[in-house]
Amino acid sequence: MNIAFSKHAKERIKDRHLDIEMIRLVLDEPDSILKDSECKQIYQKLIKEDTKYLYRVFVNICKQPNVVITAYKTSKIDKYEY
Repeated sequence: MNIAFSKHAKERIKDRHLDIEMIRLVLDEPDSILKDSECKQIYQKLIKEDTKYLYRVFVNICKQPNVVITAYKTSKIDKYEY
């Protein structure tokens, strides 16, 4: 996938100590893709580390290349549509 990362996304990924390769894995092999708005999709993937985490990557699909807006991981999987 041809993708760019916004400045905000780069800062959040660094602040949250996320591995950029995990983010790319979520984008390349998502378990699900949710439509958040006309231009925004949420790529999701369940990944087992020390515990199970749901990675969520928000992407602006109206820009070319597509732009990652933000990303995070959560252990509160039941809180989200998956």
